Amino acid sequence: MTTLTGTPARPAHRSPQVLRWLGAYTASTLGDSVYHLALSWTAVTSGTPAQAGLVMAVAAVPRALLMLFGGVIADRLGPRRVVIASDAVRCLVTFGLAAVLLLASPGLWALAAVALVFGTVDAVFLPAVGALPPRIAERDQLARVQGMRGLAHRMGSVLGAPLGGLAIAVGGTATAFGAAGVLFALSLPLLAALRLGPLPREDEKRGGTALRDLADGLRYLRGHRVLGPLMIVVLLSDLGFTGPLNVGLAVLSEQRGWGASGIGWVLAGFGVGAGGASLLLTVKGRISRTGVVMGWTMVLGAVSIGALAFLPQLAPAVLVALSIGLLAGLSGALCNALIQTECDPAYLGRVSAVAGLGSLGIAPLSYPLTGTAIGLWGTGPVFVVSAAVCALSGVYALAVRAVRRAELPANPS
Repeated sequence: MTTLTGTPARPAHRSPQVLRWLGAYTASTLGDSVYHLALSWTAVTSGTPAQAGLVMAVAAVPRALLMLFGGVIADRLGPRRVVIASDAVRCLVTFGLAAVLLLASPGLWALAAVALVFGTVDAVFLPAVGALPPRIAERDQLARVQGMRGLAHRMGSVLGAPLGGLAIAVGGTATAFGAAGVLFALSLPLLAALRLGPLPREDEKRGGTALRDLADGLRYLRGHRVLGPLMIVVLLSDLGFTGPLNVGLAVLSEQRGWGASGIGWVLAGFGVGAGGASLLLTVKGRISRTGVVMGWTMVLGAVSIGALAFLPQLAPAVLVALSIGLLAGLSGALCNALIQTECDPAYLGRVSAVAGLGSLGIAPLSYPLTGTAIGLWGTGPVFVVSAAVCALSGVYALAVRAVRRAELPANPS
């Protein structure tokens, strides 16, 4: 077995290409976590809670509006160029804000402007990140790459917040933004050292407008027997999962008397479970009967989500959260791996954009609906409805023959 460049294939965890990408992704994820903590702290200390919330929400607008076109840009320019440019912009912006904070107190307008820039950059960065792995690893290694990416993401989330808090405690918010800039900068030489394999259609010159490219990608997605249904699975799963975790959990913790530390323990349980799923996929490299396993883990994860609302004690809730993280983490990683192995790499930026739009653009709209529903009916019924939506995503995956029979490529012996 050989790579795209003709050299002998290596397992993903031993490939210099994949390890460079993983180092860059980890540095970028850490930088993003430090940036978000610094931004929220600066906004809270510079204005009212409502104003701080507005600053934090600004980034979601361009991300939701522009992400589909971000996928077009990733496919046109190539994912590595887009990721390098995105991290370079974020590096410069965070360094610039750090310098401004050292010299003056710019006010909330400057923070909102930075959040707007980050949201715009995210719209092109996220589809490009999804399109990059098939250009650096063989198809039979993409499941393992997704596991490694999940581990890096969890590490960035776990370590980023304490690192940002330490930077603020030592040198203030300017130091924290500077630290984020350094982490973004660390990803650049690693990304520049990547050698990408050619696209199957690289010799074909694209013509027409971005709208035409977008329409072409949507037609490709709609006509694909696996990818089209997978987008529905992703959307249903995100709609059912996002609201309870981000809104319902806080209300549930308050009602049960667990307090803020209780939320932390439940989220820690979820993080450990998701990290365990990523580690499992990293070690095994492939799960046989992929479509069936993905569907059933979604259904079982939905049962755990529904059960969480009816546990009065914190310890059982943490254990259930661990099972949610394990099942949701495994189903999500398998879904992403199937998207990358089933999709023609020439369309992967646009397909990744559609998948990301569900979780980052549409699913957050459920936040106010979840809060309103909890106020009307209580946490129990809302968690049950959310669990039913998550279960529906798994049942749909099992019902669609092409998805149920979807398999990741076998690892070479």
